Amino acid sequence: MTTTRYIFARFAQAFGVNRRQRRMAEAAAEMHLLREAEQVLGQSVWEQVEEVEELGVEYWNLRKLIKERDEIRAKLDDCESLLADAHEQRSTLLGAKSDSQADLEATRGELLADLEKLSRERDTVIQQAREIRRIYDGLKMKLEVLQREGTSDAIEKTKSRMVELKVRFTELKHDRDRVAASIADGDAKVDVIDAELAEERQKHRAEASVAFQQIGQANRDISSLKAQLGLIDTQMRQLFSEIGRHVSRNAFVNDQCKTAAKGHIPMIDVMRALRKSVAMNHRLAGM
Repeated sequence: MTTTRYIFARFAQAFGVNRRQRRMAEAAAEMHLLREAEQVLGQSVWEQVEEVEELGVEYWNLRKLIKERDEIRAKLDDCESLLADAHEQRSTLLGAKSDSQADLEATRGELLADLEKLSRERDTVIQQAREIRRIYDGLKMKLEVLQREGTSDAIEKTKSRMVELKVRFTELKHDRDRVAASIADGDAKVDVIDAELAEERQKHRAEASVAFQQIGQANRDISSLKAQLGLIDTQMRQLFSEIGRHVSRNAFVNDQCKTAAKGHIPMIDVMRALRKSVAMNHRLAGM
């Protein structure tokens, strides 16, 4: 708000035109801009106010906080580096395979391939046995009929064929038992290898658990350090604001402040105008 607008507003108030809410809103917006400007100015000039006695507390507190911030940032960099290394170590351990594990997996693959062949062989034997059983049942029925009819030559041939089928069926039964035993033996070997593989994987997980603990601790440390940085940044902003407020108010009455504010006079002029406008809006609002 300019002086001219203030005069017009006072004149309007004399006739009952009172815009208190608007004046309060304008004052709040201008105060927000003023606080931001004070912080920006203080951040720009704080290194030049060492000789300003009134700002000794703010200046040396800033020096202390900046040192603490640099130390925390160094610790944060170390923690983030440790976290990255732990993640890499964990991935390497979980994806790594020892020579013994690789050999076990290769042996397991060969056993499974052999078991698949044995399974196909067993299925073939069983299918052949079923066919022979079916043919045998048919010949048995034929023999009953021929015996009733009394055809001796056909009966002998049928009996001979049935004997051959019995022999073949017995051979197939032995083959089935042999294949089944081989499959059972192969399954037992696979179970042993699976147990050994599980033990190998457990070793890798135990080694990786150390990396997991490092990751958890690093994450906790990083969260704590970031919280400390946030607190320091808040304190520094407050100190910057105090320095900017003092320098802007005394830039034309104090030689040390004037020296510190060199190059920032246009900003200080704007800040003075904002303070004046806030004061006029407060008066218009009856505050």
